[in-house]
Amino acid sequence: MNLKDVKKLIKLVEDANITALSIEEDGKKIEVKKDSIHASAPSYLAPQPAPVMTAPVAAAPLAETPQAAPASVEPVNDSNLVAIKSPMVGTFYASSSPETPVYVKEGSSVKEGDVVCMVEAMKLFNEIESEVLGTIEKILVENASPVEYGQDLYLVRLS
Repeated sequence: MNLKDVKKLIKLVEDANITALSIEEDGKKIEVKKDSIHASAPSYLAPQPAPVMTAPVAAAPLAETPQAAPASVEPVNDSNLVAIKSPMVGTFYASSSPETPVYVKEGSSVKEGDVVCMVEAMKLFNEIESEVLGTIEKILVENASPVEYGQDLYLVRLS
């Protein structure tokens, strides 16, 4: 099952009057769940009182804790650059295993359907494919780092 099939399953669950869908194919299981609180909220809920506004209070400075810096990308004003984004929350992997070479490097050529990385979500490894023809201009994520839905993974210069 490829990324396009997974996207179709997610769209099906979003549009249908169901809260979950589970499919098993070739020994791989995919489960899509919709937040049931929003899916079937009763219409007879009493209105909540408006929040009380108070004067702002200066907060004590927080102790700095080491955290991973969020991926920062300088705005690109180049119309030939497009981003390959993460279609899900998970962990980014540049190769299928530590012993194998990375799928792509900066300067690698990619075409539609080429696997560029994997995102592991809930112990399921999902191959992320390029949807464009071009050259990897910049890798924006470190190997084995967490990624968010819609986060830019690569910048690709279109061919």
